[in-house]
Amino acid sequence: MANIPSTASNSRPALGAKISARIVRHFQQGIGSLGDLWRTPFTSMMTILVLGISLTLPATLQMFVKNAQAISNQWDSASEINVFLKLSVTDKAAKNLVQRIQLYPQVASVKYISAQQALDEFKRLSGFGQALEYLSDNPLPATILVTPTQRASQPQAAQELLQKLENEKEVAQGKLDLEWLTRLKAITQLIEDIVLGIATLLCLSVVLIIGNTIRLAILNQRDAIAVMKLVGATDDFIQRPFLYAGAWYGVLGGMVAILCVELLAIYLSGALIRLTDLYQSNFTLQGLDSGEMLGLILAAVLLGLFGSYISVRKHIRAIEPTAD
Repeated sequence: MANIPSTASNSRPALGAKISARIVRHFQQGIGSLGDLWRTPFTSMMTILVLGISLTLPATLQMFVKNAQAISNQWDSASEINVFLKLSVTDKAAKNLVQRIQLYPQVASVKYISAQQALDEFKRLSGFGQALEYLSDNPLPATILVTPTQRASQPQAAQELLQKLENEKEVAQGKLDLEWLTRLKAITQLIEDIVLGIATLLCLSVVLIIGNTIRLAILNQRDAIAVMKLVGATDDFIQRPFLYAGAWYGVLGGMVAILCVELLAIYLSGALIRLTDLYQSNFTLQGLDSGEMLGLILAAVLLGLFGSYISVRKHIRAIEPTAD
């Protein structure tokens, strides 16, 4: 009975030493696989560049989708409903209506344009100022420009707000152009679907590229792998450096993709600034944030591990030592 505590205490250091040794072994094999890439710089660099360029396209398209959604949100919040009042409505009654509309929870702001203001602006812009002087009555109605809140700017909510405004007794007609907004959302959704499809195909190509690269590396070390198996090395021990190599390809390829995306963003920012200046907009192109960069690298690592895993499971098992 006295030996039991001693046995338990001896097993704990043994377990800790085994875990520490496994961690050190993984670290050594990971660094060693990076050294193997360094010993074949041209082949490794070509593979990394191909992976980086393959990942650049879906990452760039995702960046454009993000910016398109930002532009769409800005346009949604700026959409207006034109409310035309009846010609018989007095200026006092119109202002009372404006005060009631301002109390709507779906309304962000209201701008009132009187019939006389509308006529003066039409004279200034149309060039028919002298001809309009012969009119006995003002043919233009008073107008209220209603800007919905962000939530009420969505097509369905904006349509409901328009119907509510048209129910006011002073209102003759309301106008809201939802067609362009619907088209914009449809185009944005189409771009997202295209990005998903292209990203899927390019991710498959990344898996195939890494799998083929690891396959060639295994074939180049076929004799060494056979000797390792001959002295008792397991398949898991042999395939571990190749898995780390796939992960390193993913890390470096992801970093190349991030660099390419950022360079494209810088290059396109100048053209975008010139375009937005024509529309008097201060929109700036948003590049990848830190979370998206990390996600891109993690995705590349997972693809690298998956491609290398498929390759090593097939080819390392097929290599068996032969007795001469």
